[in-house]
Amino acid sequence: MKIEIHSIHFDADEKLEAFIGSKMDKLDQYYDNIINGEVFLRLDKSDSNDNKIAEIKLKIPGNELFVKKQCKSFEEATDTAVEALRRQVKKHKEKLRKY
Repeated sequence: MKIEIHSIHFDADEKLEAFIGSKMDKLDQYYDNIINGEVFLRLDKSDSNDNKIAEIKLKIPGNELFVKKQCKSFEEATDTAVEALRRQVKKHKEKLRKY
């Protein structure tokens, strides 16, 4: 799967990009027809600690899955977003099996 990481208005370091890549690669275990994934990292301008946003768009044949999570760190936001995507991928796969 091809993964594009976009950090908006800041530069993500290599450790963060490697972390995101390893988490996204685990989605291949659940569905091997994933075309590509796009990850958008941005900072919210609010005063709260939960100002890191991770949005992930996953392209699969005939569909596009999207998740947006906001947490205290980009790692935590990515982790929860990938977990939500995993559930969506499994649900999509179950729908395909029915037909």
